[in-house]
Amino acid sequence: MKLGMNQGTTLENSSLELDLQLLEKYGYDYIEIRSIDKLKEYLQSHTIQDLVDYFQTHHLKPLSLNALVYFNNRTEEENKALLEEYKEMLEYAQMLNIDRIVVVPLVSEKKIERGEIKQSCVKVLTELSDLANPYGVKLALEFIGHPHATVNTLSFANEIVAAVNRENVGIVFDTFQFYAMNSTMEDLRNTDFSKVFLFHINDVEDFNPGILLDEDRLYPGDGVIDLPSILSIIKEKGFSDHASIELFRPEYYQLTAEEVVKTAKNKTLKVLNQVYSVEEIK
Repeated sequence: MKLGMNQGTTLENSSLELDLQLLEKYGYDYIEIRSIDKLKEYLQSHTIQDLVDYFQTHHLKPLSLNALVYFNNRTEEENKALLEEYKEMLEYAQMLNIDRIVVVPLVSEKKIERGEIKQSCVKVLTELSDLANPYGVKLALEFIGHPHATVNTLSFANEIVAAVNRENVGIVFDTFQFYAMNSTMEDLRNTDFSKVFLFHINDVEDFNPGILLDEDRLYPGDGVIDLPSILSIIKEKGFSDHASIELFRPEYYQLTAEEVVKTAKNKTLKVLNQVYSVEEIK
C-alpha cells in the first residue's frame, strides 16, 4: 500500500514545486496533480519537461491528473470546451507518464432525472474512453457526496461504470464522499475493485450526512468515519495499491504546507497500520 497526496490537501498554502519537494522529503510515493490550477501555475515559470525530468530523477511519481470537472449533462457548447480541455490533459498525461485522469460529475441545483443523468454519463464517458485509449489512460469517476451532485453515491457510480463497460473506465473511492451521502458497507462489498482506480483516504467531523462540505474533512483518524472497517473490506477485496490523502480543510491551509504533509502522513499510517501490516504498507 503506497502513500500519495492530492494537491487539494495543500491547495492554499503551497505550490506544485513545493509539494514535490515536501512529498519527496517525507517519503511519499505519489502525488495527484491538480491540472485545473496548480499545474497551470507551475507552467508559468517552468516547462512540462522540467516536470518530466523531476519525476525521472526522484522517488515521487505522479498518480493522476485532477480533474475534468462537470463532464455530464452539459450543453453542446460546453461539451466542446470540455473536450478541448480533456485533449490537453491527455497530452500532459502522456508526457508525464500518468495513466489516470479523474472525472467529476455535474453539481447543480437543477433537478435532473436519474435516467437522464445516467444516459449522459454513459454517453460522455464512452466518448472520453475512446479518446483515452491511444494514450493508455484510465478514467476514474469520482462520485460527489452532496445532494446537488448528479452522481453522489457509490452504488450509482458503480451502476454507471458497469453500463459503460470499458476496461479504462472505473471509479474513485473516496472515504469522505462515501460517508457524506450515506453510501453503505454493503455498497462497498458489492464494488468490483478491479474498477477502483483511485483510493482517497480522509475523515470528517460529526455532522449528519447530506450536509457535509469539503471543508469538513479531517486528517484520517481524527473524525467519525469507520476507516478500519472500510480498510478491512478493501483488503479483503485484494486492494493494496495506494492510499492518497485528499483534504480541503481551511484550518489546515493556515498551517505551513510542511506541517500538513508531515501530519497527514503520520496520521494516515497510524490508521492503515490498524488493518495492513508494516510490510504491506512499504
